[in-house]
Amino acid sequence: MGPSFNEQFDQHGAWRREFAQQLKRLAEWMSSHELMDSAVQERLQRLEEQVRSDKVMVAFVAEFSRGKSELINAIFFADYGRRIMPASAGRTTMCPTELGYDASVVPSLRLLPIETRLQMQSLAEWRVKTDRWLEIPLDVGNADQIAKALEKVAEVRKVSLDNARALGFWHDDLTDENPVPDAQGLVEVPMWRHALINIPHPLLKQGLVILDTPGLNAVGAEPELTVNLIPQAHAVVFILSADTGVTRSDLSIWREHLAISADSMDARLVVLNKIDTLWDTLNSAEQVHAQMERQCSTSAEMLGVPLERVVPVSAQKGLVAKITADDLLLETSGLPVLEEALAKGIMGRRQSILRAAVANGVASLRTETSRVINIRRRDLDDQMAELRSLRGKNASVIESMRHRIEQEQREFDLSTSKIQAVRAVHLKLLRDVFQQLGAKALKVELAELAQTLQQKGLKLGVKKIYLQTFDKLRGTLDKAQASGTEIQAMLGGTFRQLNAEFGFSLQVPSPPQLEHFTHDLSQIEQSHLQYLGMGNALKLAQPEFAERLVRALAMRLRTVYESAANDLELWSKSATAQLDAQLRERRRSFARRIEAVDRIQQAASGLVERIAEIEASEDELIQLEQRLQELTSQLVAVPGLDPVTSDRQLVPA
Repeated sequence: MGPSFNEQFDQHGAWRREFAQQLKRLAEWMSSHELMDSAVQERLQRLEEQVRSDKVMVAFVAEFSRGKSELINAIFFADYGRRIMPASAGRTTMCPTELGYDASVVPSLRLLPIETRLQMQSLAEWRVKTDRWLEIPLDVGNADQIAKALEKVAEVRKVSLDNARALGFWHDDLTDENPVPDAQGLVEVPMWRHALINIPHPLLKQGLVILDTPGLNAVGAEPELTVNLIPQAHAVVFILSADTGVTRSDLSIWREHLAISADSMDARLVVLNKIDTLWDTLNSAEQVHAQMERQCSTSAEMLGVPLERVVPVSAQKGLVAKITADDLLLETSGLPVLEEALAKGIMGRRQSILRAAVANGVASLRTETSRVINIRRRDLDDQMAELRSLRGKNASVIESMRHRIEQEQREFDLSTSKIQAVRAVHLKLLRDVFQQLGAKALKVELAELAQTLQQKGLKLGVKKIYLQTFDKLRGTLDKAQASGTEIQAMLGGTFRQLNAEFGFSLQVPSPPQLEHFTHDLSQIEQSHLQYLGMGNALKLAQPEFAERLVRALAMRLRTVYESAANDLELWSKSATAQLDAQLRERRRSFARRIEAVDRIQQAASGLVERIAEIEASEDELIQLEQRLQELTSQLVAVPGLDPVTSDRQLVPA
């Protein structure tokens, strides 16, 4: 049996801490040797931010009473020695609940009232309005207090049908999904719209985020949950009950919210929970095992997933086994097999992605820093040739050389106006690209779709407009890519001219590649497309639901556009930073050349001393390059980032 999910996550956290320390040492070393230009600094900051703030989200999705909260308790919170998430019989988690840790926020449970659904703000907008959330402090040293506080996520309230309809929990034309009215005609709805739990649990402190979702009616009522949070989770654990298998409501959740595309299927793991209900003393162990295998096989077939992605588990027995240290019961519960699947799948894939990001970042870092070192080396070579030409020359020749250097310096200072003109053109082209990818431009591109969705009644023709909108969005990214290529060509021609005129060694980096953002658009398109079919036509007819859908879509698209703009900006900095570096080094070169000539004029030994200094500087550059190689190699080779592979591998959605 391999390491559990908790053990793998601990290793991942240790690697992140060690990487941050190595990165800090590299930054300090580069600053002390004046190798830190804006592009290099941006690279270092991005690497640090990516690793430091890396989050791994695991979403648990199930219909009510499938043992979802108990499974979360068993995998993550058994060390508390009791249940933390409410997991009693019947409905427990009634609102979407996120568990994570933010050191800037006190340990607490924050609850967003369900009435906020009567307003059009998205969940992301409500997150920053802290005064609208009910906040309950959590005593991190008191498991009983935490568990008692978390019981509030199961709270409900009774409302009239009109209120339930306004809140999105009653649909006149979807009777199968509606709650059952009581004798007074009232129906139960969740007390809270969303819950945020902030506690310094070891795994949460290291970047784990757990998303606990309610059943079908609540999931379908919150588009932002199903089109933003769940699709972006690194893994989705879908829980069934072993005694019932795949029910109609299970199948509805799977088809409407999880089985979106072939790519996303790799991030799905199906758990057949409550296998202890099949443990029958009247049947032999072989008969029980055969029955369990039949349930797994049938579930895999109905959901269209490979059999190896269906894991039979007893969350309740696994939790008891961990608390009582019963190894035999733990193995029988199947929980270690599930934890291994999560560890090898999520963590293995996550580490592989980070390893690739680190390798790419370090390669770019080496390239940009080596370019500065090579500029210095070439400058030293030029100075050495110049000084050696002065051997045996009289004072007038040396004075003449000083005048020539000063003349070169004046001409160089005057010609910098050309460089400023290049900068102006470059920045104008870049601003045009940023406008194409800005929030205003995105709003314009979504205007027709938003207008169609906000019309009353059935949204005829909305699917056609939706597809046309995404074609326009992809076209915008294509234009941004073309603009990047145009800027690269413009800079290439200018850099060649500057190289010829001033002896620079400027090289324009390859234009940024935005194909992966186009892929992100396709995934978003697929995740929203489900809402435009006949199955959701009646929901879509409600203006409030359609408005929330548009807001959720706009928010996710804005993230893609901003990420593309950030990549373009970093590429631009990489191109212009080397120009800044060569300008800076050229000015330093003039100062050093004039200083050398002055020293030679003042003392006969000055020439010999300066040549010796340059030779020593050349040796220092060799050592500098070797140290750069060592420090950057250490970043890639930090222990704990070895990719893990498995036949049950998961990849991010």
